[in-house]
Amino acid sequence: MQPQIILLKEGTDTSQGKPQLVSNINACQSIVDAVRTTLGPRGMDKLIVDTKGNATISNDGATIMKLLDIVHPAAKTLVDIAKSQDAEVGDGTTSVVLLAGEFLKQLKPFVEEGVHPRIIIKAVRKALNLCVTQINELAFKIEKHDNEKHRALLEKCAATALNSKLIHQQKEFFSKMVVDSVTTLDALLPLNMIGIKKVTGGALEDSMLVEGVAFKKTFAYAGFEMQPKSYDNVKIALLNIELELKAERDNAEVRVDNVAEYQKVVDAEWQILYDKMAKIHQSGAQVVLSKLPIGDVATQYFADRDMFCAGRVPEEDLKRTQKACGGAVMTTVQDISDKVLGKCAHFEERQIGRERFNLFQGCPNAKTCTIILRGGAEQFLEETERSLHDAIMIVRRTIRNDSVVAGGGAIEMELSKMLRNHSRTIAGKEQLLIGAMAKALEVIPRQLCDNAGFDATNILNKLRQKHAQGCQWYGVDIMKEHIADNFEAFVWEPSVIKINALTAACEATCMILSVDETIKSPRSGGEEQRQPPMGRGMGRPF
Repeated sequence: MQPQIILLKEGTDTSQGKPQLVSNINACQSIVDAVRTTLGPRGMDKLIVDTKGNATISNDGATIMKLLDIVHPAAKTLVDIAKSQDAEVGDGTTSVVLLAGEFLKQLKPFVEEGVHPRIIIKAVRKALNLCVTQINELAFKIEKHDNEKHRALLEKCAATALNSKLIHQQKEFFSKMVVDSVTTLDALLPLNMIGIKKVTGGALEDSMLVEGVAFKKTFAYAGFEMQPKSYDNVKIALLNIELELKAERDNAEVRVDNVAEYQKVVDAEWQILYDKMAKIHQSGAQVVLSKLPIGDVATQYFADRDMFCAGRVPEEDLKRTQKACGGAVMTTVQDISDKVLGKCAHFEERQIGRERFNLFQGCPNAKTCTIILRGGAEQFLEETERSLHDAIMIVRRTIRNDSVVAGGGAIEMELSKMLRNHSRTIAGKEQLLIGAMAKALEVIPRQLCDNAGFDATNILNKLRQKHAQGCQWYGVDIMKEHIADNFEAFVWEPSVIKINALTAACEATCMILSVDETIKSPRSGGEEQRQPPMGRGMGRPF
């Protein structure tokens, strides 16, 4: 007898072959079912409570996927594609998961019947290439030189992104705000130059866009209320200096013989602080912002000289102030001059809800802006912020990639028709596989109907008929429970969303189909060892 060859560590779990592949596809299906109902204007929200008891209410596919603590290794692929779609485009995170899940669902019968995964993968890649080519041909190019038309188009794209969100009632108000905020940025459109601040209370319509920088009033000492709260043509000193008397360190030791000597030590410390403040005052700055604390002595000193100060300003806000107002963040007071001071036309401290905000407006280099959101519950504000993030990303993408397609399931139906027609021109297994991909693409309009409570079969039949007649932009009309030309209805999306979503979904499909074995090693010091042995141990009662 040959001795048994032990290759893997004891306790290693291995499963392989067709059952493993089908099991992976089934795991992905259950993930898709978790986000399926969030798609579209009539999509439902999910309430997710984490281990610490924090509740998140969200409609955003990527947020839900991040918060679901998924253990299954194959299903994690879907989380990754949702994250990549969020990072690259910002919107379409639910669509990408739905598409990947539906591709796998339609291809599962072929796997069960014994078609080799490599043949299926080849067909998936071919279908993807056909779809991307078709989108590029169909996409409508934007005229950039006509500013009014271009702006109107950006607003329509932002409104489409907000359509499926919690704040869709106020989409017109917010789409204007989003386009205003993105168009104030410089050519590189850096996302971190749009600040979003949340203030509970008030209505959503009380939200405002500040062209410049706004941040909450920082921690303040006595004397703060005596400072002026409004300036015109202001000079701003941006510092990274501590302006307060330090408590003696525990391990510091100064030996003195008499009280006069001790007094000299104390006076020296005060003198250093007063010298610093005198130099800041002489520089002509009227507003002093520092990343480090500004103490009570300094606050009173500035108040006596009609200067405004704020210490412990968050680094992000300080950097944005520097970008908007010019100047430099100084770490010493020795050479503060006009060159390093920021400037803006108007500074004021304003009460917004319960909070007080410092607003810098009319900045010479205003390449930054701040959206101040108002609303009721904390979770509601957080969801509004996520919705605006998606819309901002869409507008950025549309500015960079100047082509759009119709949303609402229109482009998916057109691609489905094209793939179905193409499949009839080829022979062999590939015909069936590409036909399955064509059917899978219909999941988006079907789900839009299901989520709105419409008869999906009836509406899809009407859509197939219209697309067969050559009406390429017909999609689901949620408002009238019918179909409509979504290009004329201004349901527009950047074509880059669709290309990215299809590419990511096909990659995930190919990756899951190419796995036929899972090897799971036991944890080191495995759980098996940690459990007490069965039976009666020492000292246990009978």
